[in-house]
Amino acid sequence: MTVLLAFDSSTESMALALVTPSGERIAVDAEGGPQASARLVPEALALLERAGLTLADVDAIGFGRGPGAFTGLRTACAVAQGLAFGAGKPVLSLDSLMLVAEDARQQAAAAGEPSVDRIWVAMDARMGEIYAGAYRFDGERWITESEPALYAPAALLAQWGEPGAVAGSALVAFEGQLGLAGRAVRCWPATISRGGALAELTQQAWAAGALLDPADAMPIYVRDKVAQTTQERLEARSALSSS
Repeated sequence: MTVLLAFDSSTESMALALVTPSGERIAVDAEGGPQASARLVPEALALLERAGLTLADVDAIGFGRGPGAFTGLRTACAVAQGLAFGAGKPVLSLDSLMLVAEDARQQAAAAGEPSVDRIWVAMDARMGEIYAGAYRFDGERWITESEPALYAPAALLAQWGEPGAVAGSALVAFEGQLGLAGRAVRCWPATISRGGALAELTQQAWAAGALLDPADAMPIYVRDKVAQTTQERLEARSALSSS
């Protein structure tokens, strides 16, 4: 049976997932951010040990390629490459926004609600911007309908028109700016388990044969600029206070 190890550190939360030979899924959700670079490798190896496995038993290593926090994306990619090169394993490059779509689908299923077939994911990207992408579930796996990109709130509102479902932290960070108030839109502002979603996406990618040589593993950066100047921060605060 297949053994898959995966991790994502694109947000302030660090997620890890392991699929064991019996098909069991073990998910871990932990503090990420600045801690991810120091904790990711020990956490991954501890997860394998917990299941009585070693890196040699793993068939592929998945990593969250982004979009997301610059340092977190580099950390996940570098760790995936290092472990995969050392063990002679392929990698699986996973869309970090798609994790949020899958978590929403799992939340709906757990609550006995109608299935989520199409959804926009909108994540707070800081600096007054949003990482967003649109996804469709075809019954077996998620398919990207609108590639992840960086939007200002008004631009995203124009892009998605009449979304039937939206998930992600931007629902809270940009409340009132996304044109959703009073509309029949299914919303999931909070992610319950990125680790649980990661396990499912890793299996989907494996089933689709989406294997990469470790040398070809790359993060996705949709923002060239990763910080604001002091003047830009002051202007952003002034705009918020006057809105």
